[in-house]
Amino acid sequence: MSGPNIPSAFKAWKIWLALILGLGFAAFMLYNSLNEVHFIQVSDGTGTHRWKDINHNKTVDFTLPEEFTPDPGGTFRPKTATEFIGEIPWSWQALFCLLLAVLFMVGRDLAYMWRIKILTKNELSWKSSFYVIMLWEFASALAPGVASGATVAMFILNREKIPLGKSTAIVIVTAMMDNLFYIVMIPLVFLFVAPSVLFPTETTLDKSVAFVFWTAYIIFFCICLLLFLSIFFYPQLIRRFLGLLFRLPVLNKWRDGAIRTGTEVELTSKEFRDEPWGFWAKAFLATIFSWTSRFLVINAILAGFVSLRVYDHFFILGKQFVLWLFMRISPTPGGSGVAEYAFGELMADFSASVFLLTALAILWRLISYFPYLVIGTLVLPRWLGKK
Repeated sequence: MSGPNIPSAFKAWKIWLALILGLGFAAFMLYNSLNEVHFIQVSDGTGTHRWKDINHNKTVDFTLPEEFTPDPGGTFRPKTATEFIGEIPWSWQALFCLLLAVLFMVGRDLAYMWRIKILTKNELSWKSSFYVIMLWEFASALAPGVASGATVAMFILNREKIPLGKSTAIVIVTAMMDNLFYIVMIPLVFLFVAPSVLFPTETTLDKSVAFVFWTAYIIFFCICLLLFLSIFFYPQLIRRFLGLLFRLPVLNKWRDGAIRTGTEVELTSKEFRDEPWGFWAKAFLATIFSWTSRFLVINAILAGFVSLRVYDHFFILGKQFVLWLFMRISPTPGGSGVAEYAFGELMADFSASVFLLTALAILWRLISYFPYLVIGTLVLPRWLGKK
């Protein structure tokens, strides 16, 4: 399972080409997001479109342009995301909270870097950890939510001189810990917050959200259990799975490398199994810090523009578990589109203004998603040039 010849594949001109193309793609994604059209209902005579329920759900889908047809006497008109942001009521409190949101994103990545250093037993420096996490996030931003950047993460760790088998085991452990945080925190959330508060009511999502949520919870629980058993009790399962998978004709020529990788995973799993509880406590503590910082980004953004009580913050944190689920099952890169829509639906309890929630959803993605496209584009050529 050897990789490509990096020095020949990424010469100076190719690196600069990748940089230009990457920045161009990030700019294109940002441009599309800021110019995405939402329809709003008006009663001041400025309407330019009328609504037609083409999907027969008896609900106005403001983000579906095909449901609106030009009509000078209509009661709806288009509005871009840029216009929504321009109408946000800015204040010093808002600016402070946005700065706080950015700091939470930095804290999230620092916690991820700390965790990867722990799991590699400090084989990675802080600088190397930065490269790994930024490129991992870059890959996740480009991949659909259902795919994430796990495969790319294995390659990145391997290029940082971590054996491929150990890289694979580390990525499996991070996935296990992320899922463990989710399945542990959900019961705790429901001890303090009623389900009727967490799930949207009287929306286009309605009761289907709860069904999808609990179905996904069971799936994540099973995945976490499977990963736990694979690492700590039956690491040979991964080796056998790779052996069977690479029997396929299109993969057969890499079968020897796959079996070696499976053997390395098995050996690494034995090393992990012998680690003291303190090792795992630190790694999971880093996971808690990273996810908590990630969730607090939305809390900070909402606090800048909406009056919130102390316990409202707990409701917002709880709702983000539902939001995160939609991003995980999204077929779009980085959950784009799905994330913004789910944000507006789930946070509707905190503001009656669809305009404000739409603008805040865009600000949230500008802080938590688009920076990784730019940073990854800048970091990737430099990292490849070194590796």
